[in-house]
This record gives sequence, C-alpha cells and structure tokens, in this order.
Amino acid sequence: MMGKLTARAIAERALEIGDAEGLDALTIRRLATDLGVTPMALYWHYKNKEQLLIGMADHLIAGFAPKPADDRPWQEQLRDLTEGLIRTLRSHPCAKDVLEQIDPVAVPHFLVVWDQALRLARTAGFGVEECCLITKYLLQSAIAIADAPGRLPADADAAQAARGKRLALQSLPVEQYPHLVEMAGPMAGGMDPALYDTFGVDLVLGGIEALAARR
Repeated sequence: MMGKLTARAIAERALEIGDAEGLDALTIRRLATDLGVTPMALYWHYKNKEQLLIGMADHLIAGFAPKPADDRPWQEQLRDLTEGLIRTLRSHPCAKDVLEQIDPVAVPHFLVVWDQALRLARTAGFGVEECCLITKYLLQSAIAIADAPGRLPADADAAQAARGKRLALQSLPVEQYPHLVEMAGPMAGGMDPALYDTFGVDLVLGGIEALAARR
C-alpha cells in the first residue's frame, strides 16, 4: 500500500468490504491482505474487530457533518439532522449491521449528532426522559428508512423473492384481506423511493411536532 497507513484508510477499506461482502467476510487478516500490510500493522490502530467496527462507525458518521446550531426553528434543524443521517447511512449498505454491533457511546462523531438531537428535543419543550426516547426512536427510524429505500430490488434473487411475496399477497382471499391484496405491489417493495423517504421522515417528525404542540 502506498503512503502511510492511517486509521481512516483502514476504516474506508473495511467499509468497502462490508458493503460488498457483508461483515462476516471482514477480518483483520483479510483487511491486512487487501491493504498490503501485516495484521500487526492494523493492530496498531485497532486491537480487535470490535474496535475496528467502532472505527468504521465513527468514519461513517464523520461523513455527516450536522449544521451547527442556528436561529432556525428546531423543526427545521431536526429535519436537516434526520435527512442528513439517512443519506449518510444509505451511502454504505453495511451501515445498519455496523451500528447494530457497536455501542454508540464509543463513537465520538455519533456523540456529536446525538447531543445535537437531544438539544433540539429539549428546545422543543420535552422533558429529559422524553428527549432520550425521542432520540432513540429517531435513530431507529433513520436506520430503518436508510436500510429499506422502497425500491424494487435489482439483484435477481431478491427480485424473484419480491415477486413471490407480491404473488402470495395477491393470491390471498380478497373478501378476507381486501387491503393486502390491493396493496400487494408496494408491500412487496414496488414503491416510489422519493415517496418512501419523504413520507417516512414526515411521519416521524410529524409525530414529534404534534407532541411538542401539546406542551
């Protein structure tokens, strides 16, 4: 590998492997081979796979720089934060799996985003425990929206599975399950991606805004 080996370069290559082959394929030895170094060179930066996953998560979130606090309404700032997080997570197919395997408290860049979300929830008039719950559900929603963009799958096997699901729903007794039959297409993944994203964010933030309005 040309140049000095950095933690950033290691995390970038690890994300590439995770995106292409899944996290099970990611090992220190495999990563070292790809980078043209010995495993010991990686241990200087990451002592084990757990630390590597934390480094991957930190590098991932580092790509999302939330805007600093400003004078705009908290609703606008929270939307920017949510949409930015979704875009960042969607840029790496393995992001969901990475985040599910680490403790967010160990990820410095995530702490910045988390603290900002808590501040905005507090600004909206929510109590301490409510702020904690809001940020928890907001993160879970962002991961879910980013992980399932609502597009028909491009992979042949996944497309066949989607067709099978659609046909299974369409074959249900219409008099018993009229709405499942009617909506078989979008239920199986055939949905406008733009609608999926905007409606998902509107649904989550609309709920937060409605609760805040009752304060």
